[in-house]
Amino acid sequence: MTENINPGTHLIVRDVKEEIERAFLDYSMSVIVSRALPDVRDGLKPVHRRILYTMHERGNDPQHPYRKSADTVGAVLGSYHPHGDASVYDAMVRLAQDFSLRYPLVDGQGNFGSVDGDPPAAYRYTEARMSKMAVEMLTDIEKDTVDFGPNFDETKKEPNVLPSRFPNLLVNGSTGIAVGMATNIPPHNLREVINGCIALIENPDIDLAGLMEFIKGPDFPTAGIIMGRSGIRAAYATGKGKITLRGRAEIEEKKNGRFQIIVTEIPYMVNKARLIESIADLVKDKRIEGISDINDESNRHGMRIVIELRREANPQVVLNQLYRYTQLQDTVGVNLLALDKGTPKVMTLKTMLQRYVEFQDEVIRRRTQYDLRKAEERAHILEGLARATDIVDEIIATIRACKGGRAEAKVAIMEAFGFDDPQADAICKFQLGQLAGLEILKIENELGELHEKIADWRDILANDERVLAIVRDELTELRDKYGDDRRTEIQHVSGEVDIEDLIPEETCVFTLTHAGYIKRLPEDTYQAQKRGGRGISGLSHKDEDFVEEMFIGSTHDYVMFVTDQGRIYRLKGYQILEGSRTSRGTNIVNLLPLQEGEKVTSMLRMPANDESGYLVMVTRGGVIKRTPLEAYHNIRKSGLLAVSLYEGDSLAWTKITSGEDELIVATKGGQAIRFKESDARSMGRLGHGVRAIRLAEGDQVVGVGILRPGATVFTVTEQGKGRRSRVDDYRIQSRGGKGIRNYTKGCVAGIKVLDDEDDVILISQEGIVIRMHAADINLQSRYGSGVRVMRLAEGDRVVTVARTEHSDDAVTEKPEDEPEETLTEAELAAIQAEENAQAEEQPEDEGEE
Repeated sequence: MTENINPGTHLIVRDVKEEIERAFLDYSMSVIVSRALPDVRDGLKPVHRRILYTMHERGNDPQHPYRKSADTVGAVLGSYHPHGDASVYDAMVRLAQDFSLRYPLVDGQGNFGSVDGDPPAAYRYTEARMSKMAVEMLTDIEKDTVDFGPNFDETKKEPNVLPSRFPNLLVNGSTGIAVGMATNIPPHNLREVINGCIALIENPDIDLAGLMEFIKGPDFPTAGIIMGRSGIRAAYATGKGKITLRGRAEIEEKKNGRFQIIVTEIPYMVNKARLIESIADLVKDKRIEGISDINDESNRHGMRIVIELRREANPQVVLNQLYRYTQLQDTVGVNLLALDKGTPKVMTLKTMLQRYVEFQDEVIRRRTQYDLRKAEERAHILEGLARATDIVDEIIATIRACKGGRAEAKVAIMEAFGFDDPQADAICKFQLGQLAGLEILKIENELGELHEKIADWRDILANDERVLAIVRDELTELRDKYGDDRRTEIQHVSGEVDIEDLIPEETCVFTLTHAGYIKRLPEDTYQAQKRGGRGISGLSHKDEDFVEEMFIGSTHDYVMFVTDQGRIYRLKGYQILEGSRTSRGTNIVNLLPLQEGEKVTSMLRMPANDESGYLVMVTRGGVIKRTPLEAYHNIRKSGLLAVSLYEGDSLAWTKITSGEDELIVATKGGQAIRFKESDARSMGRLGHGVRAIRLAEGDQVVGVGILRPGATVFTVTEQGKGRRSRVDDYRIQSRGGKGIRNYTKGCVAGIKVLDDEDDVILISQEGIVIRMHAADINLQSRYGSGVRVMRLAEGDRVVTVARTEHSDDAVTEKPEDEPEETLTEAELAAIQAEENAQAEEQPEDEGEE
């Protein structure tokens, strides 16, 4: 309600409760948005952003001398920050303290305080400039990469956010108390955080466990020891958590037999002087007994607090008391709260990284658009100049005919020759000396380079993957330039509850059936049997199902699943449910998001990120593809395409190789070929592959093995007969040929490369499993027919062969060998003649990437 008092004035009547609520709400939002909380994009509060931008604007960078801090503080106050000088100087001091920021953004000269809580010198005594890391915060800011807004008196423009070419929010952390909320983001290691960003770029579906493989936890500038990972995991998963941080203390024995405790690191943000004072007070109050003296021997080389103990004192007991009663062990509360588009939000680790990557994507796009616009403007002028040099006499005549000044000449040129305003202006400013042939050539060369850059920038803006690749490459460059080793150690705590810690690490047998049922069992479930035994049932017999794939691994390993459609998935071993020997297991579709008709054909232990090598894939149709393992380290939940298949073909075998291995590929029709894996050139993840073996009509590949020195090649037929042959029996050939004869009678079920100390597991179509020692299987030439390795019921056949470690447990007797069938001399001569003829043929090299 308003009431007229005097002309031009109004009396506003408002309820005092409503007025206080509205005023307090305005104040609260001002504190939250414009003072106390950092932005998720650059990790800075307004005062920090204004300090860095003022230094950048005034050229106060590492390439120039230091300037008085008072000069910078005054410039910030006068242009951007409508608050007291103490607020600016205190913020600038913190940016310069190497014990407050993991990577300081201000390079200070003079007294900027100490870890003992000593105050900094007054700003008239200290000097400062931007650090090299701060320069990266403002890179390309002049290229319209961020939005600007008016300053407090609307006389200048200031950035709403800095380009921040590294993830500063997590790297340097932030603390702040607003109204009704607070933030406490601990600092992290630059190298780890950038590696996490790169992993997120390469695999947007990466989970928390995947990110924590790169970002282990906070990394404080004062180092220390984080006790346990559960607090870190909770903070990263929910945005809130508590971390127990200890100082680093060691117990040393002196020559006189007494002990002393040496403290070389203290928890983050703990005042060293107050810590020593609190220990002295506890000793005085006799809450801690056994300490005789405390000395602070810290110097410019590092921290060193020496706590002398009495002769009768137990040093471990005293140290535990120090952890319990003092800030030598402290709790750091983590609250990942930051402003996201002006709204305060508690975010998970992944969300914070996503927001930063999205921001950098925008920065790169805006920078590219700026460069493109400037290049197009310059190219437009150069095109006008290039055209003008061809008609320079006519242009000169036109200009000389003008009686007025340059403005009249410009208009005349535009009307006479069709140039636009920028081109005509450039022509009028063109000097006669630039008409020399070399100068004209420079214009043409510059124009050609600009056209190439313009095409490249347009391609970048049209291609999302190129933008993200630029983000990744620039982050990698920063990581390599400024990254350092982790300072804060993360120690395992006995008794800490963690899902992976609760699961014992044990070797298991992972099986997958033809119908897609998977389970894991302890490796000793299958007792070793003598060759020729009947075996034991490996699963309940339902609906004619049978085991097709078997893999030996640990419950803590990643299990890699490769499908017949050329896709790769992964699971932790313990995520596969344990079953009994005769249980059917869990359908794989309940664990993996398989597509319609997709079937897993290989299970492998997924190598760690630091392991090198290749993933070699062979299809039923005889095509081989070899790709570096690093291409498959980041596998999203929805899977990753590993190979492009030809129509009608399917991926059946996947092996991990060193790059220098030899391979053997066998077919159902009894052919085999041995060649060096390097014959199959390395190619990208989406390549088709090349020919491994040329197949006869109706034949298909049934086995692939990696050859090892001293190993033998085990071949088993569908009828249960098998033999081992020496590797040397298979000569090295060029990839892509027909190969040589491996087996003469019966259809081959599979092959395995075995050592004498190995065990081999055979699985029949009826689900019968038998395990035997490789040494019990006869060694014959590749022309031998083998011996009975598995007795089969009528209508049953061998479908799978697996290799596992040797076991000495035997439960059956060794049966008598059957008489070996031998080839006639005529049959042997015919086979050798055929192989000699094939050896003279040039192998085909079909298939393409």
